[in-house]
Amino acid sequence: MNNDFENIIKELFKTQTVKELEIIQSLWSGYGKLSRYVIDDKTIIVKNIILPNEVNHPRGWNTNNSHQRKIKSYQVETNWYKNYAKSCNNDCRVAKHYYSVSKENELLILLEDLDASGYPIRKSNLNKNGIKVCLKWLANFHAIFMKVKPTDLWEVGTYWHLATRPDELAAMENGKLKAIAHLIDEKLNNCKFQTIVHGDAKVANFCFSKDLMQVAAVDFQYVGGGCGIKDVIYLMGSCLTDNECEKYESELLDFYFKELNQALQKNNSSVNFTELEKEWRFLYPIAWTDFTRFLLGWMPTHHKLNQYSYRLMEQTIRQF
Repeated sequence: MNNDFENIIKELFKTQTVKELEIIQSLWSGYGKLSRYVIDDKTIIVKNIILPNEVNHPRGWNTNNSHQRKIKSYQVETNWYKNYAKSCNNDCRVAKHYYSVSKENELLILLEDLDASGYPIRKSNLNKNGIKVCLKWLANFHAIFMKVKPTDLWEVGTYWHLATRPDELAAMENGKLKAIAHLIDEKLNNCKFQTIVHGDAKVANFCFSKDLMQVAAVDFQYVGGGCGIKDVIYLMGSCLTDNECEKYESELLDFYFKELNQALQKNNSSVNFTELEKEWRFLYPIAWTDFTRFLLGWMPTHHKLNQYSYRLMEQTIRQF
């Protein structure tokens, strides 16, 4: 770690001892690391972003678009923790933000250790009840930030939206989906009911309590404005098979909207929920197809390109 950063941590926590306990993971494409540090009798999470001179993307997307997107994503995440995270409550728990600082080509974000705070479990797939726990988190998150302008975040949240993915669009085979990609993007971006979306709401970015009844979310690099249903489709696709998506689609959407309605009554009661639900249910297959468009350009052999995805894609294409 940069010596200046280490001194900042010592001053912030009034300690002489700062020790890296473990590296949790390297950041995507070699942009630094996520570590657990021990400071006296407590642990914290240190996200140390080091912008590389050379980019080594694991999928081969070593382009300037990719590099600039990542640089902005870390700036956005810093802004999120500084200016927005404190608005979250226990129904959409996030890590406490201690401090952020940047110096030349390095950025440091100091966060609460959610493992130590009662959220030590990570999952790669979920059953129906598990996904409902995450959907409840999303519903409360979307309700709190409904109609909030995403200042200093991504204007359009999610890492796959069209404006940030020209390389992947160009790589797609020519066809109807590629031809209408901009129309799908416009339909989502111009929806009436806008909130702030997590933008990368996959199961791996949720930390579970030991009883699996509570979650907290991490990784806010692609947080920004948009339709909340985009988070819902991405979560479902991240941890359910195509058969499970088909089987549980109605039940899970009904659950999400029930939780969203309850959360809006507490946080944004002036929102016309009936209109919102109608619009976002209509956009559900369109949002799923938008993500399918990204995958077909980025990695057309991806396992998420399944029968369920293609069924929704065909349904959407017929509308345009």
